[in-house]
Amino acid sequence: MPSAVRVLGLTLLTLLSAVPAAHAAADGWSAAPAGEARPSFYAEGGPGTVLQDAMTLTNRGKAPVDVSLRAEGAEVTFADARLRLPPRTRTEVPFTVTVPAHDGTAQLVARDTDGRTRRVPVHLRATVPTVAALTVEDLAVRADRITYTLVNRGTTTLAPRLAVHVDGLLGPLLDRAPRTLPAALEPGRRLTLSEPWDGPVLDSVEVRLTVTAAGGARDEARVSAGVGPWGAVAGGAGAAAAGGALLLVRRLRAVRRRRRPEGGRPESSSPEAELTGAVS
Repeated sequence: MPSAVRVLGLTLLTLLSAVPAAHAAADGWSAAPAGEARPSFYAEGGPGTVLQDAMTLTNRGKAPVDVSLRAEGAEVTFADARLRLPPRTRTEVPFTVTVPAHDGTAQLVARDTDGRTRRVPVHLRATVPTVAALTVEDLAVRADRITYTLVNRGTTTLAPRLAVHVDGLLGPLLDRAPRTLPAALEPGRRLTLSEPWDGPVLDSVEVRLTVTAAGGARDEARVSAGVGPWGAVAGGAGAAAAGGALLLVRRLRAVRRRRRPEGGRPESSSPEAELTGAVS
């Protein structure tokens, strides 16, 4: 146990001159939070925080009572988990409780040798700082869609906004302004989505997705792919295939322009407009 929360195993025994009626029990002993009258314990802090409190055990009878202590639903360490309550005494038992990752309710359970138990609730509240963070992963390009996965890496629910930009060899093919996606992304959740698009017949493309959310969350992912009759091929191989195919088409066109028609004059070598873009 950390030294900052280490407690003494010595319990405080106090002779009872009077016992409040609110703590009375028919069989002569009771359990309650120490200090001011409280129906239960309350512990609040960041996940993993160790807090200290104490439980009061009261024996109003004329004979000693042997009691054992345990906890249900929380990580609790008692200074003394087994003790004897002398007649007409009140005993304070210190303990520590570790705040869990999420809010919850636990129980401190005291049990005597006859099987009689006393339960005291412990309400636990985990105070988690609000962090907005998300990533865009697994970006892939198809001929008719762009697929990706959003992951909430923070501690608060996000409403992501997505912007899409695609460049081809000869310039921009797609530029979609940021828009809010129809999905709430809870902390830790992964969500796979697709973005429809009319890909080019033949091109090498670079796709860039930018995702943002309230609280300053932002991420960007890029992928390159060659798009053609064979589909989409990611990476340098796809880009090389698409670029080579485009270059071949352009060279074939140039050769055809220079051919001499049968029985006539050579074709004019004057400049001629070329098809230089892909329609998205």
